[in-house]
Amino acid sequence: MRNPATPAAVTESAELVLPLLPPRDLAAAASACRALRAAASAVTARRAADAARGLEPLPIPFHNRVDSKPYAYFLYTPFSLARLAPGASSPGAQPWGGAWARPPVPTWPRPSLDGFPSAVCGCACDAGECGGPRCACADAEADAAGSSSEGGMGSLGECGDGCACGPSCGNRRTQGGVAVRLRVVRHLQKGWGLHAAESLSRGQFVCEYAGEFLTTEEARKRHRLYDELVSAGKLSPALIVIREHLPSGKACLRVNIDATKVGNVARFINHSCDGGNLHPVLVRSSGSLLPRLCFFAARDIVEGEELTFCYGDTRVRPKGLPCLCGSSGCCGVLPSEET
Repeated sequence: MRNPATPAAVTESAELVLPLLPPRDLAAAASACRALRAAASAVTARRAADAARGLEPLPIPFHNRVDSKPYAYFLYTPFSLARLAPGASSPGAQPWGGAWARPPVPTWPRPSLDGFPSAVCGCACDAGECGGPRCACADAEADAAGSSSEGGMGSLGECGDGCACGPSCGNRRTQGGVAVRLRVVRHLQKGWGLHAAESLSRGQFVCEYAGEFLTTEEARKRHRLYDELVSAGKLSPALIVIREHLPSGKACLRVNIDATKVGNVARFINHSCDGGNLHPVLVRSSGSLLPRLCFFAARDIVEGEELTFCYGDTRVRPKGLPCLCGSSGCCGVLPSEET
């Protein structure tokens, strides 16, 4: 005689399996029985409560009063990773929405970026001395948000994996994850956007733009694919291209970071034609030749304010997607890089 599983047994098994499922599969499981429907509802509520999946020091909730979408699904990483292997659709299942608690994953040391250049060098300071005048990694000319030309991208030097100091070093200010309160808010026209959930002071570190580091060849391939999907209304890509002109003026360093499938909450930062309230800064850490893109408050920001920055020059693609930033100087077109 068949012995059907009790609701308690179903719920216990569901707690192990349902957090691994993407939204479509989670909805399918919820339709199977009442116990699974209740378990799936609990997973959905926990997902909406923290976009970061417990991988950041503070939870980053979704907030939606526009439609019935409780959250945006993507795979979370607190720091940039080497690109996925060719042909891979994802780096594997990532639990999200389980009832168990997990401490934030340390963001130091950074994982190896196979296939990308690295260097083994850095300071030999004691942790208490790092960032001082004798520290080889510190940028003496950088202000609170990194040195930059007016309105341009800033630069900042930090200690890294090649240094003798540890993660508590004061010259690793961008390496501790998202330590300010943020929320992801649904907008009627723009979709999701990142908002401050507390007051932020000018120069305060907000977050890193984390995703997959891509080669230029791979970035061009994905850009073409994303253009096709965007035109069909099937995707909101988050591939950013950074070009840094080297001091000689004869060469340009290009860094491609794709947060479309794998990234952190910076993927929700929208464009503003007036420059926005975030200052983008290229941060170089000793031991790595690839800079990281980090965001600092460009001015004092009030609680509830949307966080934005300027994506680039709209003249690059005058026939791009419409801009909905709503600023007084809106150009009407979203910037988009020609890769």
